[in-house]
Amino acid sequence: MNGSKKSSGLAVAGLLLAILMASMDNTIVATAMGTIVGELGGLNHFVWVTAAYMVAEMAGMPIFGKLSDMYGRKRFFVFGMIVFMAGSMLCGTADSIIELSIYRAIQGIGAGALVPITFTILLDAVAPENRGKLMGLFGAVFGMSSVFGPLLGAFITDYVSWHWIFYMNLPLGVLSFILVAKGYQESAVRNPGRIDWPGAVTLVGAIVCLMFALELGGKLLPWASLPIIGLLAGFAVLFILFILAERRAEEPIISFGMFKVRLFAASTIIAVLSGAAFIAASVYLPIFIQGVLGGTATNSGLMLLPMMVGTVVTATLGGFVMSKLSYRVILVSTLALLVAGLGLLTTISADSSRLVVTLYMIIVGLGIGASFSVLTNAAIHGIAPAHRGAATATLNFLRSFGMMMGITVFGILQSQFMTNRLTALFEGGADAMPPGIDPKDPYVLMEPAMRSAIPENVLERLLSGVSSSITEIFMWGLIPALLAVGAACFMGREKHDPAAESEAYAAAH
Repeated sequence: MNGSKKSSGLAVAGLLLAILMASMDNTIVATAMGTIVGELGGLNHFVWVTAAYMVAEMAGMPIFGKLSDMYGRKRFFVFGMIVFMAGSMLCGTADSIIELSIYRAIQGIGAGALVPITFTILLDAVAPENRGKLMGLFGAVFGMSSVFGPLLGAFITDYVSWHWIFYMNLPLGVLSFILVAKGYQESAVRNPGRIDWPGAVTLVGAIVCLMFALELGGKLLPWASLPIIGLLAGFAVLFILFILAERRAEEPIISFGMFKVRLFAASTIIAVLSGAAFIAASVYLPIFIQGVLGGTATNSGLMLLPMMVGTVVTATLGGFVMSKLSYRVILVSTLALLVAGLGLLTTISADSSRLVVTLYMIIVGLGIGASFSVLTNAAIHGIAPAHRGAATATLNFLRSFGMMMGITVFGILQSQFMTNRLTALFEGGADAMPPGIDPKDPYVLMEPAMRSAIPENVLERLLSGVSSSITEIFMWGLIPALLAVGAACFMGREKHDPAAESEAYAAAH
C-alpha cells in the first residue's frame, strides 16, 4: 500500500511539472517575442509563431484525448512529451521566424496531447478521496503559470538568451517523463475501436481554417479580404462535414452523446463563456495599468499578480470543498464574483487609484479560480472511465476556443471604440504633437519617454479615450460572465462523491 502511494505521488509530481511546462510556454514566448523578432527579423511574420502553436495544440486536443481512451493514456502522454521536447529543442536552434513557426507547430502537437491527457491521468492515478485536493493544486498551478511565465520569460531573455526559454523545457520534460513513467500504473480500462479518420481530418481542417482566420484577420489581412473570407467559408464547410462524420462514426472523436449528460454539457458551456470573460480582464488590465495609470511594470505577469493571487485561492479552495458542496453552488458563487469584478472594472477611469484597481483585480481572480479546478471533475462526473480522455480533452479544447474567440472579438470591439472615442476627442485638429507621435495611437502611452513628450492637455484626452475604450470592453465581458452564471445554475445538485467513485477506481486497479 505504501509503495502504491509513493508511486502515485511520483506520478502526480510528474503531471504537475508537465502541466506547468505546457501552460507556461505561450506566456514565456509572448514575453520574449520582441527580442526574438529583433534578432531573427521577419516582423511581418511573427504572428505565425503564436498561431502555429495554438492551431496545432487545439487541433490535437480532442483527437489525442479520444486516442488515449482507445489505446491507453501513458503511450500518448509519452508521445506528447517527446514531441514537445523535440519541438522545444528545435525552437532553440531556429535561425529565422519561418523556422521558428514550423518548430512551434511541432511543439503545439506535443502540447495537444500533454494538456488533456495530463488531467485524465490524474483522474486515473489518484484515489477519489484525494482527487479534490489535487484538482485544487492543479488549478492553482494552471493559474500561477500565467504569472510566472512572463516573469521567467523576461528574466531569461534579459539575462541569458531567448534560446533558453525553449531549452529549459528539456530538463523539466525529462524529469516529468521519468516520474510519470515510474509512478503511473495505468488502468486496464480501454475502449478499443476503429479510428474516426473522416472526423479527425475534417476537425483538424476546420480548426486550422478558423484559427488562422482569427489570427490573421485584422492584423496581417483585412477582415473583408478574400483569404480571410475563404478561411471562414472553409471552416463552415468543414465543420458541417465534421458533424455529419461524427453522427455516422462508430467511435467519434467528439461524441455528441456526452453532451446529453447535463453536467458535462453545462461544464463545457461554462468553460467557453468563462474563458472569454476572463481573457477580457487578463488582456486589457495590463494595457490600462501601464497605458492609463502609467504603471512601470515591464511585463503583464507582474501587473496581473493580484488577479492571479485571487485565482490561486479559489482554485485551491474549490478543489477542497467540491466533496462537501455541489458543483453548482461552488461555480454559481464564484462566477458571481467574476461578474461583480468585471462590473466594478467598468467604473474605473484615468483618475482611479492603483489600489482600487488592484482590489477589483483580486475579485476577478477569485471569480475565475474555481473553474480551473472544479470544472474538470464536474465534466467527467457521470462519464464512463473509458471515455474520460475525450471528455477532458473536449473541455480543455472548448476553454481554449472561448479564450481565442474572446481575444478576437474584444480586440475588434476595443479598436473600434478607441478609434471612435479619439476621433471625437481630437475632432477639429489636435494640438501640436512632437514628431513621430500619433495622438490616436494608444501605445505611445506605454513608453515613458514618449508619454512625457506629449503636451498635458493632449495627454488628458488620450488617457480619457483609451480608458473609456477599455472599460467598455469590461462591460461587454459581463455578457459571457453572466451567461456562465446562468449555465452553472443548470448543473444540478451533484457533487464530487469519493465513496461512489471508489468502486470504479478499485475495479480499474
